[in-house]
Formats: sequence, structure tokens, C-alpha cells
Amino acid sequence: MSVTVETGLRHGLTADEYARIEAALGRAPTIEELGVFSVMWSEHCSYKSSRVHLRGLPTTGPRVLQGPGENAGALDVGDGLAVVFKIESHNHPSFVEPFQGAATGVGGILRDIFTMGARPIANLNSLRFGSVAHPRTPYLVRGVVAGIGGYGNCIGVATVGGEVSFDPGYDHNILVNAFTLGVVQSDRIFRARAEGVGNPVMYVGSKTGRDGIHGASLLASAEFDADSESKRPTVQVGDPFTEKLLLEACLELMSPAYSAHLVGIQDMGAAGLTSSSVEMAGRAGSGIDLDLARVPLREEGMTPYDILLSESQERMLLVVRAGSEDVVRALFAKWDLDAAVIGTVTDSGHLRCTWEGRQVVDLPIAPLTDGAPLYHRPAVEPAPEEGARLLLRDLAEPRDYGHVLMQLLESPNLCSREWVYRQYDTYVGGNSVVRPGSDAAVVRLDGTQKGVAMTLDCNSRLCLLDPYVGTVSAVAEAARNLAVSGAEPIGVTNCLNFGSPEKPEVMWQFQQAIAGLRDACLAFGTPVVSGNVSFYNETEGRSIPPTPVIGMVGLLDDVSQRVTQWFKGEGDAIVLLGRNREELGGSEYLAVIHHQVRGPLPWIDLDIERRLIRTVLAAAREGLLRSAHDVAEGGLAVALAECCISNETGPPVGARIELESGLRPDALLFGESHGRIVVSVRRRHLTRLRELAHRDEVVMTSIGEVRGQRFEIGDLVDLPVLAMRERWRSALERTLAGRLGE
Repeated sequence: MSVTVETGLRHGLTADEYARIEAALGRAPTIEELGVFSVMWSEHCSYKSSRVHLRGLPTTGPRVLQGPGENAGALDVGDGLAVVFKIESHNHPSFVEPFQGAATGVGGILRDIFTMGARPIANLNSLRFGSVAHPRTPYLVRGVVAGIGGYGNCIGVATVGGEVSFDPGYDHNILVNAFTLGVVQSDRIFRARAEGVGNPVMYVGSKTGRDGIHGASLLASAEFDADSESKRPTVQVGDPFTEKLLLEACLELMSPAYSAHLVGIQDMGAAGLTSSSVEMAGRAGSGIDLDLARVPLREEGMTPYDILLSESQERMLLVVRAGSEDVVRALFAKWDLDAAVIGTVTDSGHLRCTWEGRQVVDLPIAPLTDGAPLYHRPAVEPAPEEGARLLLRDLAEPRDYGHVLMQLLESPNLCSREWVYRQYDTYVGGNSVVRPGSDAAVVRLDGTQKGVAMTLDCNSRLCLLDPYVGTVSAVAEAARNLAVSGAEPIGVTNCLNFGSPEKPEVMWQFQQAIAGLRDACLAFGTPVVSGNVSFYNETEGRSIPPTPVIGMVGLLDDVSQRVTQWFKGEGDAIVLLGRNREELGGSEYLAVIHHQVRGPLPWIDLDIERRLIRTVLAAAREGLLRSAHDVAEGGLAVALAECCISNETGPPVGARIELESGLRPDALLFGESHGRIVVSVRRRHLTRLRELAHRDEVVMTSIGEVRGQRFEIGDLVDLPVLAMRERWRSALERTLAGRLGE
């Protein structure tokens, strides 16, 4: 087939990029070589619009064993152990085919973790859907949730937390971001490098089919249009039972009994065999020769092009020591998996592929990796919209605050997510000690007293109004969510979801988000050790709200010191740590009750946030806290209500709250000021808590006590907690069922 610039354009390349390919090769590429370039230079694989900005993030620290550049990041947690974690997007596939798109997103992030030698112990997910009133939303929600549960439950890794949000900005482009954390001996982390000239390259796992071809270049790296439904063939099909076999076989190969046979290992994820072989060679400064006729296939008539670009799931690429081939084959045969020698490590610095005796690919590695295009795209701050700033004097105050609180508790973004997470196995593996429903998930580290806490956070409405402050706020909220769980924040992964980088206003949003991520992570001492950029999240020119999802991991030296958000006992004192401010910009109250999305955003001070976290962690370690809960979406009234009604294993409890403030009542109850945490303590511990707060210069106010079966705030709110909990817990299921006509 004759390859021309028009062929390159159909592969998602620009005319300039095609010219660069011809200049690098001194000739026109073959169709197979063009396919390799198209996926390796895609936005999804090359990060050509984001690399220049990502370099400014803090990625080092005393705990960092592996930062960005490998399949996942790794942090030392002591006792000879490391945690390995990462978050990845699977947005476009999940919109096109929600069940398989979400399922294979889970499968892919799991492989990123166990390819490092770590056993996955926890999954989380961050999901963004359109308005619940959109006719397609219930279908997408059900498909995505079923896909996540179907894959995670079958493979036997607990899904322990996450977040779900609804916004009309995602009506035509949902987000499915998947996070996995695993545990490994800190001196037994494996990396993806093709080292040792003459060492064999082995293919292991499922056979290769045609599913997923051009998933990285033409699905994940392009915006949607009216024909997006036709892209279903580019969505991969997952098999969690095969993945379970692959996981166990790979971890056995990495065990002390077999690890001497293994040199390098990488998941065949986005761009499949192409990206895994090119990236392994690129990291090692080596070359790879592949015989594509040796690749195990499940379909007849596949071409070299198909084989190179297939994104079939549950496959790994290994480099093993020469002479170890039979040992590796036998090990994978024990797990009923294919294992075939398909190539050799060379010192050529080239990827060379043959097919039935003829060479179809001969490409230098460097232009495919470090030499990929790097764009400094223009960024322009969009002009502010007229009337975009909120004036409180123009906002009518509610007549019935109890009614408003119930409206918020039943709103799609604040109601219970129980309908979602009860479809997930949250206990499998036996390490889950705090499941979904509190501020952060907590899992036990086997063989130690330690625990690891995890959270995913992003308020995209804040990021839409101000991407810098919104991203800082997401990092701060994540840190608070860990602290109120008793965990010290130690590291970050991120999934940066944006529209087209070719739009200057989107690029400005991205740059501002990166700056906010950098500044906040520096302030909290939480290095960014892994992550993902997902551009082109838009349909027919409509971009999603900027959504920089923050995954943060925290450490508990003693897992028995974990804290949950719900009130525990009658008579306990309720305390607010932090200061209330008269701020309603960007709030859920403003959006749900007044149907407005406006700023200015709540004021945030990272020094105050650090001191607040220090106080809460000290109180948790001393065993003072009966409960602790971050004040975030919905404001103080919603946070207090959640403390009363969110305990699934026991009855709801009431509270009597008295708030003295000169603030207007709706701002006091529903404003989303930062730097606030609600805790409950036994009364005898109030003095010690006050001492800790005074030490850290944190404002502390006693605001009430746990009592009875009613939720009362002064003379503004008086509601029965049983009714509150029932309506809060059932709201999401009722809403989705109503939209489906059930």
C-alpha cells in the first residue's frame, strides 16, 4: 500500500508530523510504520501537548522509590514495604460502550500495578456523568458501574472508594478514571526495560484479536462527533478471569524462586505490542527485533498492522534472560496462558518487525519516544462572562432551611452513593477496614500494624470557575480527607481531564491546573509519583469542565487509630475546627437551589490547611477523636447531617447544634469555605483537643452535642434523622429508576 500525507491525516497525524516522519526516515513509511508512528505520537501516548508543563511538578521526596516514567509510582511505607499506585482514564471507550469501556479501564490499571511486582489490594474510581435529566445518563451510569463491579469483583480486588458526580458539562463526554493500589517488597520493584543484547522477548497472556485497534490514536486522542457510536469496534473486550491467571502467573515469575529469569516486564496497554516494545527499548537505550508471525492470535487473517496496533486485553511483554525460555513457558502453561518467544533485544536502537520472512517495520526508537513532537501550545485566559461574579445581596435567602437541607441531601451530587458501591465487592482480600461511605478508604497492610488510606477528589465546578484555585482546593480536600481518617498524606497521582489542547482557552485551563497542583503538592509535601493526561474530552466542540482528579495516599502507623466520619455516642461533644466565612461562590447550594454557577470561589490558605491537618492527625494519634469529617460540598449543614446518617452498620443519631455567627444563615449553613473539619470527642477530651488546636493556631469552636433522634440547628433546622437517612440513601436509585421509567 502506498503511504501518503493523506494516509497520515486519516491516522490522526498532522501534515507537519507526517513530514517529520519522512525526514526522520529519509523515505515514506510503510503502512505498518505509519501505524506505529500514529499511536506513539498520539496525545494519549506521547503527551506532546502536556510534557513541557508536567516537568514542573514535584516528583521526588524521601519516600519516593519510583516517580513518573514507569507503569506506576512507588512510595516507601516502612517495614520493608512499598505501595505502588496510579490513576488512568478510560473516558472515550466508556462513553461508546460503557460496560466494556469501564471494565477494561479497571483491567488496564490493575496490570500497571502488578507489572511493577505489586499485588493489587484496592481499587477506586472517579466517575463523571451528565445531568441526571439527560436521557442517556441512566444507561451510562448503569453500564459503567456494572463494568467496574464485574471486572473488579471477578478478579478479586476490593473496590473500596471513589467519587461520582453529575453535571451537564459531561452530557456528551463522561469521565471514567480508575485507580489501583498494590503492595510490594520495597527491594523487589520490577521495571519495564528491554536490557541485555540477545535476551529473548516473550509474549504472555491472552491471544491477540482485532479489538481496540487505534484506541489510543483515534479514540482516546480525538474529540467525539456525531459518528462516535460507530467507534464501538475500537473498544477493547476484557476477561477478568484471564486477568486473574495473568496476575498470579506474573507475580509468581517475580517471586524469589523465579525472578532471576526476568529482566523487564510491561503491560500491553494503550497501543498494545507497539507501545510496550518501543517504550521498553526506549528506557533501556536498546533495540528490539520482533517476528510478528510468532504472536499468538485468536482471529484469522490478521495483518502485521492489526497485530502491532491491537489493544486486546490481558497481555504482557517480557524480557527474560537467555536460556530461561522453557522455565517461563512452563510457569505460564501451569496457569493455562500462552507464552511465546516473539523477538530479541538488540543494540540497534531500532524497532524491527518481520512478517513471514519480510521486514515490515524498521524504525529508530528515539523519534518514537523522546523525539516525539513537543508542543508549546498557545494559552489564552477566556474573557470573564458578564454577571459571572456573585453578589450576596442579590441572592434571596430561603424561607425554610430544613427544606433546603433535604433538597441538598437528595441532590445527585450529595446523596448517598450506596446504590453504586453495594454493587462492588468491598471486602474481598480481607484488608478493607474502612469501606466506601467515609471520607477515605483504609486498607490494612498484611504483616504490620500499618494502614494505607486513599481518596479521589475534584470539584469540577470550582475548576471551571478558576482552574488554579479549583485544583489547589482538590489537593487540599484530598489531604483533609486522609487526615480525618487518621492518615498522614504522603503522595499523589493525578488524572488530568480536559478538552482539546488545540484550543487556547483549554490550554490555559490546563496550565493553571498544573500550577495549582504544583503549589499545593509542594505545600503538603506530597510528591506526584504517577498520573495521566486525558485531552480531547469534548463532543462537537463542547469541552467538559476542567477536571483534574487528585488521587492521594496516606499512611497510618497503626491502623487501629483510623477514624470514620459518623458520630458514635450520645453526649459526645461536637467541635468545629476552622473558621466559617461568608462565601457561597461555586457551591452546591448555589447550583441546586438558585440554579447559578458563579464565583468568587471560597478563599483558601495552604498554611492554615497544613496546621489544621497537623491538629487533626495529632488528635487521632492520641485517640481523642470519636469521629472526624471534612466540610466540603454542601457546606457545614450537610457535613453535620452526614455525620448523623452515614453509618450503615448502626442506627442514625441526632445532634443539637448551636452556631453563633454574624454571617447570613445560608452562607453559614451551606457555604463551602475551606479549612474546616467537624469532629466529635468525649467531653473529657475537649481540653486536650483545645491545647492541640491552640498549638497549631487553629480556630476551635464547640458547636453542640450528639443526642436524640432529631437533627437541630438553632431555630433554623429541625428534622427527624430516620427520615433524613432514608431519603438520602434512596435518592440516587429513585432518580435513576425514574429516568428509566421503572
